[in-house]
Amino acid sequence: MGVIPGPSDWFTGTVLIDTIVAPTEGVHISASSVHFTPGARTARHTHPHGQTIYVIEGIGLAQQEGGPIEVIRPGDRVTFAPGENHWHGAAPGRFMTHIAMVEVDEAGSAATWGEHVTDEQYAAVAAN
Repeated sequence: MGVIPGPSDWFTGTVLIDTIVAPTEGVHISASSVHFTPGARTARHTHPHGQTIYVIEGIGLAQQEGGPIEVIRPGDRVTFAPGENHWHGAAPGRFMTHIAMVEVDEAGSAATWGEHVTDEQYAAVAAN
């Protein structure tokens, strides 16, 4: 498995993904340790069976579509419902690492990726 860079279609900024568990025949769970550099973040996305992230270090931000921005810290657990559009990443000037856990669908898909959170949108979030 090993560490891979987060694809630019999925992330803004530098993100490293360290796979813990990959789906295999009969096992539909995926878990990764995701390392965000300051200001790095996901694009907006959904998961067919939802997602749970567990912050293990640093300070981050998470937002469910239409909801408030949450500051997330080590020990925080954030759960996103199936199909819920959301994003998450590091706070400005801070690193953040979380464990991301999902169940893939029958086709093996873990997520559907959408629009990026622009620098202007992120700056407005960070200002609040």
